[in-house]
Amino acid sequence: MNTRVKISVLLVGLGVLLAFIPGGSGKSFRVKPAELATKAASENQFSVDEVARFVNTEDSTVQLIDVRSAAEYRTCNIPGSVNIPLENLTESGWESVLNRKNVRTIFYSNDNLLASMAQTIATGMGNENVFVMKGGLNEWFQTVMLSEFSGEKISARENALFENRFKARAAFNQINSLPDSLKNKYFDAKRLQRKKLDGGC
Repeated sequence: MNTRVKISVLLVGLGVLLAFIPGGSGKSFRVKPAELATKAASENQFSVDEVARFVNTEDSTVQLIDVRSAAEYRTCNIPGSVNIPLENLTESGWESVLNRKNVRTIFYSNDNLLASMAQTIATGMGNENVFVMKGGLNEWFQTVMLSEFSGEKISARENALFENRFKARAAFNQINSLPDSLKNKYFDAKRLQRKKLDGGC
């Protein structure tokens, strides 16, 4: 699909979405339409392998935002992600989450559509460093969850890639096998552990 078609589909979808968002519930767009189209055309995306690396290293300069419904998020999600359903993205309560300095925000959904809409909305509201996980959870499952080693020899690069996927797969399975009541405790424990390693309390 060429860039013009992508931008057209994205802008039409965004228009439909904005038609259903209550008028006084959030922020207005700060970016002009022409500038917004240019930014959307730049396709700021991270691959699932890059996102897997962020998950494995618990990179504090990256935040993952799942824009699917709360029910879909509870079914499965990428470890460390926050759920902000697309229809709630413009609510003022999320402004501090979306506009964190020196933090790259990566939106994801099942595919690129909702995540690209979220990226466009966040950019339009004046947020910087907003990206999309290319291919969404569909690509995550194909690349990270279902990858297998085959053959007699692999290069060091292929081995590192496979190890990265294997670790991310283990983290994904671990967090998604926990009951909802324990998921928050798990993340609190991880944050406390990270603070202790950094010399805090």
